Amino acid sequence: MHDARVLVVDDSAAMRALFCDVLEQSKNVRVIGTAANAAEAREQIAELQPNVVTLDVEMPGMSGIEFLEEIMTSGSPLPVVMLSSLTQSGTETSLKAFELGAVECFPKPLKATPEQFAKTVGKLGKIVLAAANSNVREKPRPKAAKADEDGGYAASGKIAAYSTSMGGVDALTEVLGHYPKACPPTVIILQTEPMLAEMFIARADKDCACSVKAAADGAELKPGTVHIAYDPSKHVIVEPGMPAKLRLVERDPVEGFRPSATLLFGSLSRGGMPTIGAVLTGMGEDGAKGLKLLQAAGCRTLAQDRSTATVPQAPAAAVEAGAVDAELKLEDLAADILANCAQPAA
Repeated sequence: MHDARVLVVDDSAAMRALFCDVLEQSKNVRVIGTAANAAEAREQIAELQPNVVTLDVEMPGMSGIEFLEEIMTSGSPLPVVMLSSLTQSGTETSLKAFELGAVECFPKPLKATPEQFAKTVGKLGKIVLAAANSNVREKPRPKAAKADEDGGYAASGKIAAYSTSMGGVDALTEVLGHYPKACPPTVIILQTEPMLAEMFIARADKDCACSVKAAADGAELKPGTVHIAYDPSKHVIVEPGMPAKLRLVERDPVEGFRPSATLLFGSLSRGGMPTIGAVLTGMGEDGAKGLKLLQAAGCRTLAQDRSTATVPQAPAAAVEAGAVDAELKLEDLAADILANCAQPAA
């Protein structure tokens, strides 16, 4: 892993100073320049050659979103972490930023208590370092075509379980775009800001052939529905039954994560439920141990291909733990899950 060399772009001098101070305190992160607008940033990128940019959404002249699109469609795209307010319009803009190729969207800690502020900004250094070591798309990925709603797919009842964090909105957009209306019962852990997760779920439910819902306690896992867990105050596990049910439980984070993918995968393994598990793009090692438990229980286990995952840390941890049966690109991973969760041909 190489160090992050950051260019901070924000029209507010106070915010530039704040984020520079935060990042300079982060291990393996160095701020090499700042810019107040797109024109200054363009010059600084050419002169300083940063390997990651933090970019404010709202700037005078060319907006952050417009400049992001310029960066991502240039001959030399860079990892970009967008900074935006946690409002409805800010969250909508964040989803647009993911479509254009942003590695992550980070909430500006506005109107926060000192404790909330310290907790929020403490994440930024880790995110920027992960972004500097990410795989950057050279151009915006087109939206996946909506799967055939009446394609004759018949799910076997086998459960599909995923985990993802940084880069996950983009990855799930593609994977769920391949899901048919009668998709396998699916539960996903998405580590992201709750407001962003809620808006992503609403958009996915509208755009996808299947139903996409926020995970709820007692929800039944049936074909045709994807359940996404994102609440940072609760874990999600699966309770065996006919059908199996989701349970949201309050307990301490597991190895720093809540909801924990390892806890989710472990509950499926212990319950002896037919499952196919997958770790997609993300930070850290969450899910690796749980995927190993699924594999030991005879379940098929997958990881997103490390060379194409936006942030390869989580898939790499699963592969290095010997917990992965196959490492696949997103399109192939979606096809594998659908094929292994389908009813056998008559």
